Amino acid sequence: MNPAEAHLCKVSKPFAKVTPGHEPFPTKFPKKRDPYQALVRSVVFQQLSGKAANTIHTRMLALFPECDHPAPEQLVKAKPELLRSAGLSRQKIAAIQDVAAKRLDGTIPEARALAKLSDEEIIARLTAARGVGRWTVEMYLIFTLGRPDVLPIDDLGVRKGAEKLFRRAFTPKTLGAYGERWAPFRSAAAWHLWRVVDTQTPEESKG
Repeated sequence: MNPAEAHLCKVSKPFAKVTPGHEPFPTKFPKKRDPYQALVRSVVFQQLSGKAANTIHTRMLALFPECDHPAPEQLVKAKPELLRSAGLSRQKIAAIQDVAAKRLDGTIPEARALAKLSDEEIIARLTAARGVGRWTVEMYLIFTLGRPDVLPIDDLGVRKGAEKLFRRAFTPKTLGAYGERWAPFRSAAAWHLWRVVDTQTPEESKG
């Protein structure tokens, strides 16, 4: 049992009952993953099934055969008609081009520089891009940067898991307050709350 799960079991009897039966919270993360590329992918995947989104994302990458992923300059300059041919909607084209523009102006830094910022600083910077919400950034904090103390209170699966485990209703606000007792390992708490409702995590469902 890793320190995060040991802490949850110590401070919460309900967690102590269910955590041993769950897949352990991961301890290794792809921290060098470029936030610009991760956000472009997240925007493409929004409101689509994993299979459909993966197809569109693959088609978009194929529009730029000279590289593994289009550089920000390439996306900003790409004609909407070209991006539409991959299956992207006008709204998503506008969003990924804004992500690229925010990378160019320094709002979205490279992975090494971003990793030096606090959770809230990262959320503020990345959500400045069109189409990027707090939830998307929280998933990046948990599953890429490996930040240990992120509780995505707006995630329905997390709230449903908490309601089932603790047998009480929660709003995002009350869950945030209640979850303070799980600090400094609230990311692991979210992981196990997803599993309480027997659902995949957002990263897993994306494939």
